Amino acid sequence: MKVFILAGGAGSRLSEETSLRPKPLVEIGGRPILWHIMQIYAAQGFKDFAVALGYKGEMIKKYFADAATLSGNVCVDFASNTVRASETEQIDWKVDLVETGQKTMTGGRIKRLKEFAAGKTFMLTWGDGVANVDVDRLLSFHRSHGKLATLTAVRPPARYGHLEFEGDFVSEFSEKPQTAEGWINGAFFVLEPEVFDYIDGDDTMFEHAPLSNLARDGQLAAYRHDGFWQCMDTLREKWILEEYWASGNAPWKIWS
Repeated sequence: MKVFILAGGAGSRLSEETSLRPKPLVEIGGRPILWHIMQIYAAQGFKDFAVALGYKGEMIKKYFADAATLSGNVCVDFASNTVRASETEQIDWKVDLVETGQKTMTGGRIKRLKEFAAGKTFMLTWGDGVANVDVDRLLSFHRSHGKLATLTAVRPPARYGHLEFEGDFVSEFSEKPQTAEGWINGAFFVLEPEVFDYIDGDDTMFEHAPLSNLARDGQLAAYRHDGFWQCMDTLREKWILEEYWASGNAPWKIWS
């Protein structure tokens, strides 16, 4: 199953870091947060990724190109003018790096990845948040209700998109300030290909009309995740994640 990751935004609220690099390459414990997100999926058997690029996307391409050829021990043969990795990290991912436009909105980026879904169920998340989500349980929940979309609902310590429920289904979706009391959209979606029909084009924010209309049509379910979740929108949130990692007990590190 394909995992889509949106990694094209400018990350303006983290400008201390994103003036130099795209937010998905901002490091936690010496590794880009994008690597951490992909490890969460890969550790649970989902290793086929499509990453939607935009702002400074060439830096993400270079990161993966270098990771594929320059990790571990490297042999430089000047006689044959070749460089090869003689011992690499054991990473068996497939990663499609897809240019989706500099100013394209989240919905537009998703729609530009349509061909990579190949008409099948796919997963989606943002390139700036980590969680200890049980992906198999999430997928089983999605398949059990037969709707077009499942989002992962979380209880954060801050404000994000507000959700109203009717049973396991979302009756209302709105982006407005919340306290720690409410459930909010934590991404980590499972989506059916019909969701593309809810996205008009490049100017569409997935968090607005598409999710609102899916909820209106009774096609948006919520998988309640009571475990750890944290996004990285600000420098303070980056420090929070760094502190978790430095402690040796980062909750999202489910790989060995």
